[in-house]
Amino acid sequence: MIDALTTRVRTLTSAATRISLPPLLVRAGVFLTVLAGFVLAYPVQVLSGRTLGLLAVAALLPAVGPRRVWPTFAALVTVGGWLLAADGYDRPVELWRLLALAALLYLAHTLCALAALLPYDAVVDPDVITRWLLRAGAVVLAASVLGVLVMVAGGLGGNSGHQLVTVGGLLVAVGVAALLGWLLRRR
Repeated sequence: MIDALTTRVRTLTSAATRISLPPLLVRAGVFLTVLAGFVLAYPVQVLSGRTLGLLAVAALLPAVGPRRVWPTFAALVTVGGWLLAADGYDRPVELWRLLALAALLYLAHTLCALAALLPYDAVVDPDVITRWLLRAGAVVLAASVLGVLVMVAGGLGGNSGHQLVTVGGLLVAVGVAALLGWLLRRR
């Protein structure tokens, strides 16, 4: 028992001394992106010291474990904050906030995917991370422009939010995630 514990501590110490900067920066990017999404989604009245500390811990989880369930958990906490702000605190749905939150959710998702691929001690060319971020930026820009064009063409985007559509979209997203998880386990 003691030997197993000392072996584990030595392994952890060895791994901590071998950490390289690029994977650490990607994980810091995950943390900052998720935390920015939380701050943008939640109403100001809720963001007190204690709640902000809990949200910081929730933002740290996907940065530490990007291959686990934590990125999904962080995205659901962000969406929960958005719904709390819209329903519980009657914050109007504004296009800039919605686009910024969608961009932060996507950026957190893609950074978690990159962090899941990079071991802590990986030697990474900075061009890899730059190209990854440029591609993510292009996706965010294209989705934002297309989303605004569709809203203008459809005559949507008034001052009232459509809660039923929001909940329906969330259920579809959860259903797709469950289907993908089931298909992955079926392999």
